[in-house]
Amino acid sequence: MAGGWRPYTALFLVVLFVVLVVLTDVAQAKNKLRPRECKPRCIYRCSATSHKKPCMFFCQKCCAKCLCVPPGVYGNKQKCSCYNNWKTKEGRPKCP
Repeated sequence: MAGGWRPYTALFLVVLFVVLVVLTDVAQAKNKLRPRECKPRCIYRCSATSHKKPCMFFCQKCCAKCLCVPPGVYGNKQKCSCYNNWKTKEGRPKCP
């Protein structure tokens, strides 16, 4: 009788694994922007700087790559790891 449960246990574990993978993908996609959402987010992100043109250029470039813009007008880069980790050749942050 114990051997009769083995196929069901294996099936249950496979289904559980698939559900966990799908939920992980959904949770990661929650933080991703659509490309058309980049410009409005960057307009707000760059609203407090006096260097609006370069800020918008790099913010939109970073958003296109990372599909994320940190909240607020300054800081909070830890919310977007790709945005935070993209550096210039000199090692300085590329994204505003």
